[in-house]
Amino acid sequence: MATGINLRTYFNGEWHEGDVPVMRAADHGSWLGTTVFDGARYVNGLAPDLDRHLARVNRSAEALMLNPGVTTEDMLDIVREGLAMYPKDTAVYIRPMYWGVDGGYMGIVPGEGAAGFAVCLEEIPMAAPDASTTLTTTRFRRPVLEDSVCNAKAGCLYPNNARMLAEARSKGYGNALVADALGNVAETASANVFMVRDGEVFTPVPNGTFLSGITRARHIANLRAEGVTVHEAVLSFEDFRAADEVFLSGNMSKVTPVTEFDGTMYQHGPVTRRVYEMYWDWAASA
Repeated sequence: MATGINLRTYFNGEWHEGDVPVMRAADHGSWLGTTVFDGARYVNGLAPDLDRHLARVNRSAEALMLNPGVTTEDMLDIVREGLAMYPKDTAVYIRPMYWGVDGGYMGIVPGEGAAGFAVCLEEIPMAAPDASTTLTTTRFRRPVLEDSVCNAKAGCLYPNNARMLAEARSKGYGNALVADALGNVAETASANVFMVRDGEVFTPVPNGTFLSGITRARHIANLRAEGVTVHEAVLSFEDFRAADEVFLSGNMSKVTPVTEFDGTMYQHGPVTRRVYEMYWDWAASA
């Protein structure tokens, strides 16, 4: 990724300074795209839901028929060792990853040997609490499990995301609100999405076309604990045009207010602000 600075890479049992090469030309992941990753955050000495992100990268590997050779507990130890190399006030992006090494049947099915494994740490600042984005529609849609590995955080899914983002940028917007195969809203090109109407919160119901994110689940739990009604529902683009507030949920920025959807304007409203506050209050208490 190398979008940040001050990189450290765990590979072959030890930590290395910088952006270290980890894949070979003949690795299954290099030429057939069997790569998975996850992302977690370290901010002010906190790494919220780190164990859940590490557990999910193992599930993602299994979804691509890879053999993940590192337990969640061992990964926790590895990541904590790496984070100890950074000052506590440094914002770090944590990216564990696996890739196919050997080929199995016809060279297409991954082999049964252990997958390649690495962890990359990058210093990437958190976005400002009031940083926002805008949304538009896109002609590209989310795939379904029958034709893609929607149940994994897999590198092979991201060219579709890139097409969505490139189209949105060409129209002057920051991101795209994306439909599933039936035309209902799924998420955006890079994050889960929520809307607020009359004080209640709505988010697309997980239907297998997108990853129901760890941070998304945390927001839902925090809201419900505070007595806010949260609906996981089938939502249309018209529902979003009628919303009072819209915000994105993702690991990189946690909460991103949306100020416009194709000409429909929104305020950075009180529910969005409260979701942000609740997340970091929970992280500090946990």
